[in-house]
Amino acid sequence: MRKYIAKKSMISVSVVLLILHVFCPAAAQAGAGTSPAGQGVLTAESAEVAEGKIKTKISALSAASAVKNRVLKGGCAKVNITPPLGIPLIGSKGQPSDDILDELYAKALVLNDGSTTLAIVSADLLYVPLEEITNPVREIIKEKIGIPEQNVLICATHTHSGPEVFARTKVPREGRLPAPQIDQSYLVTLIKKIASSVFIAHKKMAAVRIGAAKGEIPEIVYNRRAKTKDGSVKMAFTLPPDEPGLVFGPIDPEVWVLRVEDANGQIVGSIVNFACHPVCIYPSLSTTISADYPAYATQVVEEIEGGTCLFTLGTAGDIVPIKRGLKPCQQIGKALGAEALRRLQLVSTSGDVTLTAIRKEIKLLTKSPPSADRTADDSKATGYVNTEIQVLKLGNIYLLGLPGEILAEVGSEIKKRAGLENLFVVSLSNDAIGYVCHDQAYEEGGYEPGSGTNLAKGSGEIMIKEALDLISQIKPSPAPSP
Repeated sequence: MRKYIAKKSMISVSVVLLILHVFCPAAAQAGAGTSPAGQGVLTAESAEVAEGKIKTKISALSAASAVKNRVLKGGCAKVNITPPLGIPLIGSKGQPSDDILDELYAKALVLNDGSTTLAIVSADLLYVPLEEITNPVREIIKEKIGIPEQNVLICATHTHSGPEVFARTKVPREGRLPAPQIDQSYLVTLIKKIASSVFIAHKKMAAVRIGAAKGEIPEIVYNRRAKTKDGSVKMAFTLPPDEPGLVFGPIDPEVWVLRVEDANGQIVGSIVNFACHPVCIYPSLSTTISADYPAYATQVVEEIEGGTCLFTLGTAGDIVPIKRGLKPCQQIGKALGAEALRRLQLVSTSGDVTLTAIRKEIKLLTKSPPSADRTADDSKATGYVNTEIQVLKLGNIYLLGLPGEILAEVGSEIKKRAGLENLFVVSLSNDAIGYVCHDQAYEEGGYEPGSGTNLAKGSGEIMIKEALDLISQIKPSPAPSP
């Protein structure tokens, strides 16, 4: 029996050596066994050892070939989600919408690296609550095309001129539309249309290359939390005239762009990430449907460069446009689009990209409910709100999806400590939880930590910690020192 095994091993090795001799002479020489006399005679034991080495060599060559031949595929699509006139808008205070300035869209980018598929969706809505929109959309996508829920990021552009269709159970009750007045038929259609944008993008997938770049445009925004001499905050929802003693908070001027191009270098799609509240149209045209300045920014990119351009909101909780109105909306949007277009020209792209997704459920502290002797901005924590954070890794590009309206100070701290070259921080992702503020904001007062959120003091710091922990789980470990 042993002679039979030896004979079989020697035959197998001889065949493999012949193949390697033709295709890889160096490997054949390294894998050949010789007798102590140097006459090239294989024993049973040496044959088995040689066969094992050769199989390992072939496996390594196969793995290397698979990496070399990996093809990144991608596709983009957009679906019109404009509601019928008559639906109340976020800023209309219950009044029916009566005009359309520009259409609303759900835009999707789907990527596949051969083993993992990711989907990124940007919708022209104020929110995408986890239970009301995000989870139902994810379930449809998983059922129809098999993309796992944790691989799907859905964010809102945060237009304040979009439909009011949310119960908004995790944000303050003020201004919320009563449940019986919510148009459930439109909400059902909206969910299906958002999912459809992913289906179409998935169907369009072809070989692509991706890359990211960063620009900036600080002159179109400001921080509305103006501090007085005593350290308290005086809210400046519109930019006030020069007032002695007022100090405005920080902004995040960064414009991040992601380029997705086909094998010929033609753009298939793009993402623009910027931190500024889309409130140019609101509240002056309170019954007019609009995607606000992101509509003009993405239009500039799509008309000049081509493809489908997704807008994602940075950490804009306390950042607003320098001017409001129809004309400033166009100017700000076009200026942002021009900066994005400029940066898209200089992006280095690659198709050698591995995709990864990770998400985590988190709990954030909530305030005490207001009562006769307690104000709504009491920061005492009595409970929790459940939500989630998410990270998508596209090679060396990271998208951090955070729920809620994140103040610029919180976002800047994450960027500073994350240690990543290419990081898109996308707020209003996957859920609606109100404003997420750093501790100092609660000491200073103002709208965001007050009536603007149900979250208690400490929530911003929890968000920072959880985001950095999740990033650390997905980013490569630093190379050991020599």
